[in-house]
Amino acid sequence: MKYDEKFASRWRAKSLDALCAVLPLGNRERSIMLTSQEQERYARQIMMPELGEAGQETLKRSRVLVIGAGGLGSPAAYYLATAGVGTIGIADGDTVELSNLQRQILHKESRLGQNKAVSAAKSLHGLNAQVHVQTYSQFMDEAHLRQVLPDYDIVIDATDQLENKFLINDVCVSAEKPFVHGGITGFSGQVMTYVPEKGPCYRCIFGEVPEDNAPAPIPVIGVTAGIIGTIQAAEAIRYLLGIPSLLTGKLLVLDGLRMQFRTVPFPHVSEHCPLHTRKGVTDL
Repeated sequence: MKYDEKFASRWRAKSLDALCAVLPLGNRERSIMLTSQEQERYARQIMMPELGEAGQETLKRSRVLVIGAGGLGSPAAYYLATAGVGTIGIADGDTVELSNLQRQILHKESRLGQNKAVSAAKSLHGLNAQVHVQTYSQFMDEAHLRQVLPDYDIVIDATDQLENKFLINDVCVSAEKPFVHGGITGFSGQVMTYVPEKGPCYRCIFGEVPEDNAPAPIPVIGVTAGIIGTIQAAEAIRYLLGIPSLLTGKLLVLDGLRMQFRTVPFPHVSEHCPLHTRKGVTDL
């Protein structure tokens, strides 16, 4: 593909405009010039017409909150850091166990017993010291999540329990904060992105937590977590850069046994979803 500088310039300008629309004023006022070391580190990305130097600067001053530093959060945070997202929040109140290491790639045997958010931050710092990592070494409840949400542009739901997924959804929808959902089991996984006023939320699609739901270990192979977590990071990066055709109004489903993807459309919010009926919005 021939590099088109005119197209690249238009895309970089669009990306910068999109950033200004989503970032807090304080972040927009900060200097975002790339250092010579950053220009060298991200040279292969800067070559891309979808990014360019302006797009890389967009990522540098962006802020992403990853809730869960396990099987999904590890690859998601890993690729956010390698891409140069300036601030990554990592929230997890759990500790590293030996059974985690089969899929949770940010942790090591030498960190068994350590808090996962702290362990993840150490790995990310070793990977890219230019990225700021903010750790939250406790499980997120509603009050804490509402407190930290204003500091971030988008959230990645990398949790593994239904109660937490509904909590993240409900708080993000009420706060009008975009988030990327990911879920895995065995060789299967799914991803969807919620952006305010752009389609249904997680509760629109999945309804309520089943009454007989009980927290339990989920069977999964590590590669499934890697694929889905990486797609979540890609969705967050595409949102930050203003790239169209996000996974809004649709659910991307992975069948890893057959190595097939399919996209299930959900074009409208549910009239039974209390989050939207409460706001009087049912026709998106």
